Amino acid sequence: MVASNLKSETMDLMQKRSAIEAQMDAIISRLCQPRGPGLSGNLVDSEGFPRSDIDIPVIRSERRQLTELRNDHTEITEKINQNIQVLHSAKPASSLSLSKDAGNTEVSNGQRSSVTTVALPSSNVSSTAMDIDANGGIPFALVDEIADASPAADDGLQLGDQVLKFGNVEGGDDLLHRLASEAQSNQGRPIPVVVTRHGTPVNLTVTPRSWHGRGLLGCHFRML
Repeated sequence: MVASNLKSETMDLMQKRSAIEAQMDAIISRLCQPRGPGLSGNLVDSEGFPRSDIDIPVIRSERRQLTELRNDHTEITEKINQNIQVLHSAKPASSLSLSKDAGNTEVSNGQRSSVTTVALPSSNVSSTAMDIDANGGIPFALVDEIADASPAADDGLQLGDQVLKFGNVEGGDDLLHRLASEAQSNQGRPIPVVVTRHGTPVNLTVTPRSWHGRGLLGCHFRML
C-alpha cells in the first residue's frame, strides 16, 4: 500500500513538473521572440533610458516568474528522485521483475559484479552475459520519467534505468544535446541502448518515432 501511494504521488509530481516545463517554455518563447529582451538582456537603451519597444513591467514579471518556476522544477525533481530511491529500496532484489509494466517505479543505484540471466517478455530486451556490450561502464543518465504507451516504454525502457549507452552516445560532454540529436537522426530506425537495471546490465533496442505524446521517445533523462 505504501509503495502504491508513493508511486501515485510520484506520477502526480511528474505531471506537475511537465506543467511547469510547459509554463517555462511559454515564458522563454515570449521573452526570446524577435526584438525581445531575452532572458537577461538590457531593459534600457544605449543612452540609459527605458526601452520604449518593450513592456518593461511585464518583462520583469515574467523573468521573476521564470526564476520561481525553475526553483519549483528543481524542488519537484529532487522529490521525484527521492521517491524513486525509496520505491527501489522497498522492493527486494529476489523478487525482481523486468516486465515492461513493472519498471515504472524502480531505479538502481548499486552495481553488481556479476551479470545474471533474467527472463524478459520483450524481444527488444536481452540480459545474458553474452549480450551485454557495456558491462562495467559508468551510467551517464537516469530515466526519471516515462509516459505510458510511449516508444520508450513500448521498447522496454523503464523508470529508473541508468543509461550506459544510447546509440553512439556513451558519456562525455553536452549529453542532453547529443541524446536529442541521436534520437532525431535515427527517427524510425532502431537504436542499440544499454542500461543498468537493479545493478544488472540490460540490452535494449529503442526506435524513436512519432506518437500521440511529446517528443520521439516519451521519456525524460536526468544527467548523472
